[in-house]
Amino acid sequence: MILSLLSGVAMFLYGMLLMGDGLKMVAGDKLESFLYKMTNTPVKGVALGAGVTCVIQSSSATTVMVIGFVNSMMMKLRQAISIIMGANIGTSITGWILCLSYIDGSGGIATILSTATISALVAVAGIVLRMFCKRSLYKNIGNIMLGFAILMMGMQTMSGAVEPLRENEMFVNMLTMFSNPLAGILVGIVFTAVLQSASAAVGVLQALSATGILTFSSAFPIVLGIGVGAACPVLISSIGASKNGRRTALIYLLNDLFGLVFWGIVFYTVNAVVHFPFMDMVMTPVSVALINTIFRVATVCVLFPFISKLEKLVCWLVKDTQEEKEDEADFELLDERLVTYPALAIGQCHRVMSGMAKKVRKNVNRAMNLLNEYQQDKFDKVQRKEDLIDKYETKLGDYLMKLTKQEMTSTQTRQVSLYLSTISDFERIGDHAAYIAHMSSEMNEKHTGFSEEARDELNVVMDAVREIINVTCRVFMDDDQEGAKKVAPLGVVITNLCDDLKHDHVKRLSRGMCGMEEGTVFTDILNSFTRIAAHCAGAMTALMKAAEEDTDIHIHDSRVYAGDGMEYYTYFKEYSQKYDIEKNNGHVRSMEPEEIE
Repeated sequence: MILSLLSGVAMFLYGMLLMGDGLKMVAGDKLESFLYKMTNTPVKGVALGAGVTCVIQSSSATTVMVIGFVNSMMMKLRQAISIIMGANIGTSITGWILCLSYIDGSGGIATILSTATISALVAVAGIVLRMFCKRSLYKNIGNIMLGFAILMMGMQTMSGAVEPLRENEMFVNMLTMFSNPLAGILVGIVFTAVLQSASAAVGVLQALSATGILTFSSAFPIVLGIGVGAACPVLISSIGASKNGRRTALIYLLNDLFGLVFWGIVFYTVNAVVHFPFMDMVMTPVSVALINTIFRVATVCVLFPFISKLEKLVCWLVKDTQEEKEDEADFELLDERLVTYPALAIGQCHRVMSGMAKKVRKNVNRAMNLLNEYQQDKFDKVQRKEDLIDKYETKLGDYLMKLTKQEMTSTQTRQVSLYLSTISDFERIGDHAAYIAHMSSEMNEKHTGFSEEARDELNVVMDAVREIINVTCRVFMDDDQEGAKKVAPLGVVITNLCDDLKHDHVKRLSRGMCGMEEGTVFTDILNSFTRIAAHCAGAMTALMKAAEEDTDIHIHDSRVYAGDGMEYYTYFKEYSQKYDIEKNNGHVRSMEPEEIE
């Protein structure tokens, strides 16, 4: 009996997964697109969350999707709350679909409506589409049909497994024990947490109700607990997410937890006074589905006016650290009210871009430090700060684009255009820092490393990269036109160094001093250094040409081009001597104060 029940649950879960995946494949990116775009009001968010969850048959999947949007900063926390509320309503549709599995034909034409007949026809149609159609659309529709048939078969297997329990005195007594609300709630939470699916838990409850021995007093507290237990996979999925991602997962838990507490207190308090006559009513699969839907809809109705309060609560429960508050402080400078005053708005943009430059500089240094001494917490920090740098680009880009729609002087228009170019350079530098960190993580996982000679050469180049990023950051913040002239010659020196080191590394490979895998990583890291230098030079070119009437800046060139003039040659010669490989082999200079966290 236990094995039959478990096999039924397994088929049910697999069928639901297959049907949901097929529906998502048929819809393509439309579900995600609707989920992202159509949430400008809470009512739309609830409706959309319910609709998407009805389609993919899983509130957990919808919530995990939303966590991804919030985690990537494409969606605000308040938008996510309304979608999750809708998802809690949408997940109850599965219970109504499962009611179809209890349709039986007594004879004649009624037999056509039986579950066995419907499942068989759907399964045959599904396997034909899956096996004989070439178009992926039809194959995915076949998967949906097969998933539905397997789901129905799973429900029939569960129902058949628990059928003998109606005569089992021990089981009847156990269900009577569930009439104790606290015991029933606990069972609902634990059972759903184990299954990791509210729909599956409701399906098992419907199967038990088919025995005819499940009463309202036993079923209601289990339904209350099911929602809380379903939060388990969502909370697991939020591990490693951003603060707002974890807050989104917490919303899912709090939504059902508040529903449990509020309706539990209200219902049992009123029942203590009124003594509802339906407490001993025998439940059916339809009545279980009805209770589940009413509970979820009623919970959303109560919480809907308090969406802003829920947002404040989760922000209080998952607090920002001082560092995170400082990270977000720059964005407060981009005040929408200043857009109509371009001179002030451009000044604010410069301040925010200075903050972005500092974050980029620190992240480049963190990433390079990992090459000499890998630490997992430092790697994780590089990835978090990379997300923040991307957010700078998005916020600044949106703000500057709004400025372009205002009436501005030619100088202001040119300044905005150059700022748009510069933030793109800064963001690309951040991307290369993240890639260098990824390379160091890969080497750490594979327990590989560079030869001592290669590491000494790499340290000299890293010294040069540290200097170019420091100079770029300082020059931009101070708007130092003269200092900007140092970047291009240093960039050419770095490019030449990287080219020379690639040739040297080929020689080491031919002598067997390094493996092919390490050689590939070494070359990729040098390529990233070259591109960092190119983007630093691009940002400084924009700064130097800011005063020119006609600016034509190719900031995304993959190389730094040599300049002319005595000043350029002087800087180039100085940096060439400073970062000469043979003279500085193995030298690692001490970091400047601004590089130390």
